[in-house]
Amino acid sequence: MHKLTISDLSIVLVEPSVPQLKLIVKHLQEEGVKYINGVSSGEEALEAISNYQPDLLISSMYLPDTTATELFTRIKESDDFQDMQCMLISSETSRAALEPIRQAGVVAILPKPFDHADLKRALRASVEFVDPEELELDSYDIEAVRVLLVDDSAPARKHITKVLNNMGIQCVTLANDGTEALAIFAESPDAFDLIVTDYNMPEMDGQELIEAIRANMENSSIPILMVTSESNQATLNKIQQAGVSAICDKPFEPRNIKELVYRLLEEI
Repeated sequence: MHKLTISDLSIVLVEPSVPQLKLIVKHLQEEGVKYINGVSSGEEALEAISNYQPDLLISSMYLPDTTATELFTRIKESDDFQDMQCMLISSETSRAALEPIRQAGVVAILPKPFDHADLKRALRASVEFVDPEELELDSYDIEAVRVLLVDDSAPARKHITKVLNNMGIQCVTLANDGTEALAIFAESPDAFDLIVTDYNMPEMDGQELIEAIRANMENSSIPILMVTSESNQATLNKIQQAGVSAICDKPFEPRNIKELVYRLLEEI
């Protein structure tokens, strides 16, 4: 049971449009959020979070002095803001523009205009990041669960590792791509209880990694969870056929990852 509630969240909202800022503030207040600091630029946002680190930073994509992509990257690469979550609210629909945001480990990407229910879900996800609950397993000691995490994005590896750590999973081995992951796994296939992998990676992508483990190494037992921003249905079907155990979207809610990990470890 979370002790923290949506109304307890502190938020810095970055929005250069005054009407849009007022509208988003209104939606946040309707959810009970009391602590909202509205600013209009990236530099103002960085100054605000340096003076007092909020639980959540919400930003528009295009700011007078920077973009949300650059702002989020700067924040995610800083050790000072490891516990702060980021959310994008934007009318941008280009996959090329949004992909770096997805890979940065944001809590949500909402369109303009957004559905109030989607905002509420994103705020709940933020609460789960700020005030996480450990996963309870019958068949495993959660702290002893061993995970091989594969992603070519350093921010994504950092983000997913934090989610796993918040669940109580402390034994996480990192790999930058499928080739490195396969070498690690081939050396000691019994050393892991779960593989979490991205799809789009250089050298060897997630599908090729799954195929190598399932077919070439004849390992059908280890659960493999793919966390990906891939939306092409034909590609997703091929990933399913390769032998993935479950697929989760980027960005994701911690609750979804927790439920999938529970199912993969307890039911397979």
